[in-house]
Order: sequence, then structure tokens, then C-alpha cells
Amino acid sequence: MTFEKELLTGNAAVATAVRLAGVEYIPAYPITPQTEIIELLSKWIDEGKMQSRIVLMDSEHSMMSAAGAAAVTGVRTFTASSSQGLLYAFEMLYNVAGWRAPIVLANVSRALAAPITLEPDHNDVLSARGSGFIQIHCETCQEVIDSILMAYRIAEDGRVRLPAIVNLDGFYLSYTREPVQVPDQKLVEEFLPEYSPPEGYICASNPMSVASAVLDGRAYSYFKYQMHLASLNALEVHERAASDFERLFGRKYGLAEEFMLQDADYVLVTTNSFSTMAKAAAVDLRKAGKKVGILRIRMVRPFPRAAIARMLAGKKGVAVFDQNISVGSGGILYPEILAALYHQSDRPKRILSFIGGLGGKRLSSAEFRHMLSAVASEAEQDYLHMQSVLLFTDQDWGSVKGMLRIAGKAVPEETKEDAH
Repeated sequence: MTFEKELLTGNAAVATAVRLAGVEYIPAYPITPQTEIIELLSKWIDEGKMQSRIVLMDSEHSMMSAAGAAAVTGVRTFTASSSQGLLYAFEMLYNVAGWRAPIVLANVSRALAAPITLEPDHNDVLSARGSGFIQIHCETCQEVIDSILMAYRIAEDGRVRLPAIVNLDGFYLSYTREPVQVPDQKLVEEFLPEYSPPEGYICASNPMSVASAVLDGRAYSYFKYQMHLASLNALEVHERAASDFERLFGRKYGLAEEFMLQDADYVLVTTNSFSTMAKAAAVDLRKAGKKVGILRIRMVRPFPRAAIARMLAGKKGVAVFDQNISVGSGGILYPEILAALYHQSDRPKRILSFIGGLGGKRLSSAEFRHMLSAVASEAEQDYLHMQSVLLFTDQDWGSVKGMLRIAGKAVPEETKEDAH
């Protein structure tokens, strides 16, 4: 079997997957850098290449309300957002998850205001990590198209029945063209049959109530914990979906990806598109005789604790790279890795936290090599950083000082203690 290969942007990969999945309804609201997805889908519908209905809503809140309402009538539904738009829809994220509406949302990551920027980090999507949405984070455009298809398969499974977010980095993937194998339509239909809710859904002949008011903490607790258990089921459902996907399309996706990990002493934990740069740095260090590897987290919710603990068992040191910041705490994924490893007798001796790439700030290969070198050094010297380290180079600082001078502001002369 041969597959068509095209040069697609990340946004085009999302739209192509939505077309292949036979999505029937697309409520939308534009925001950079996801607008191209909606423009492409609208164009294809207008040209008769898709039999779907797209409706431009008056806000992301309305968009999410319409998406959830459509899904509980048994319609396969898609929408997309980014950054402040995702936050504007936030109230409805929790409602849609509570309705157990299996929509798929593509989030094209963009940092949150203020200050405002169009460049990516992951504070937008990680803010939704407790909403009940499954989260799959992508490194490449190929993974984007494949993950949209897998997300529908997992979200619509009767053991899960929760909405899903597929995350791709704005600009680094949204507008970057990469060669992508476009899955064959017939094989997609074998992998992802027409949406058929396992239980009843709302229609004129089947009146029912969804998400009724519960004025009792016991009932509320029951329903919330049912969502939690359903989310955990996604770990097992993902395994079966990944196995079927590999059989049909030849590409296998795990809950997390191991890169040169098997014999590595020191490991860098990453997510999303910056993982490609991390892998290049690891290859360079391997050539220099350093036994390093990369663990890329692909599924962030539910968090694959067991898989991560297994992959990091027996390692001498781990550095966690967060492209986000929880103000007043540090990196968001770092404590999740700590929790996954805390009860393991063979956990790494040192687990360090680094924050970088905020607002799309590109990291150099030297910064990735620094993280891996630092964890090796601290493990050997029995020294430990107690706080997250911000990756911020002298060149970065020089650029900021130049902007401060242009703005007529005083330029601090002291250097940053943790800058590298």
C-alpha cells in the first residue's frame, strides 16, 4: 500500500485530518495562528470536497457551546482555538466535558497575555489540563494529522466518551511545511468508523436530559469521579488505537516517546515541537560520548505516570524542560514527573526543573546541551538546584537591555544569577 505524501503546514494537517474523519459540524471563531484551519475547511466545504456544515460564531464561548450541543446529538464535531480564545471558552470546556461530548479541538498554542504575543508556549493548553479534556501534544505535522484521527477514536470510545484537545505549536508547526503521508480515506474509515454513540443521544424521538443540575455534593462527587475514571480509561484505549493505527498506517505512537533512552544515564523530558531540537542536541552529546536520551510526553491528560516511571527507572538524572510557567510555582510538568517517580525505589537521583521557550523564544542547541550537562554534573557532585532555572542567555539579556534603552527605561546592571 502506498500513501500520498504532501508538503503540509500544521494547520493544513489538522484540516486534512478533519476532512478524512468525516466531521459533520464545525463551529468556529478566528484567532491567530489557528485561523488557517477554519479557512481551509470553509474552502473545501464551498468546493464540495467536504460534506460538512461550518458556522462562524460570535465568540469562542458560543463556539464551544455549539460544539458540545452538536456532539450530544450524535454528530461528529470539530473546532479549533488558541491562547486567549481558549481561555474565553474556558467555562464551556468544563461543561462540554461534563456532558461527556466527544468533540475534538485543535489548539494551536500561543502564549497568554499580558504582555501579548503571537508566539507559542503551553500555558494556554495546560490551563485546561483539569477540565476533563484528553490532551495529546504533537511534535511534527505528521503527528498532527495522525493524532486528530486517533483523538476521535479515543474520545468516542464508550469507555472514555470525553472531549479531546490535540495541541500543536503556533508558528513552529502551524505555518511550517513538512512532508506528510496523508492517510488513505478507506483505511481511515476502517480505523475510524462513522460516529455511533454507544448510548442514547438527544433527538426529537429520544428526549433526554444531559448534565442536569445536581444540588448535592455526593451526586456531584460521583459524576466528577466517573469523569476521572473515564479519563484514566483513555490510557488503555490509546494502546489499542495505537496498535490498530500502526497496523493500518505503519506509524506507532506511544503515550510517551523514547529517544536514545534505553542505555541513557541522563534524560531530558520534553513535549511538543521543541523536542526536535532536544533530540538534535542529544545526538551531538552522544557523538561526544555522553549517554543521554530524550523522553517526550505525548499524552498529557490523562497523565501516563506508570509509563513514565518505567521509562525513567534506574536513570542517574533527569532534567524536565517546561515551555510554560506557573507563576509562583515554576514549571507545570516538573511536579507531575516528581509525583510519577516519588514512590519508585529506582527513581533517578536528581530531577531538575528548567523553563524556556516562553513566548516562542527559540532555544539554542547549547541550551539543550546545558540542561543535560547540568543534571549530570549535579548528580555526580551531589548538588541540587531547589528552584526552576530559567533558560535566558547573555544574548537574550542584551536584546532586552536594548529594548529598555529605546523605551527610555533604566537598565539594571546586575547579572542574573541563574542565567546561562
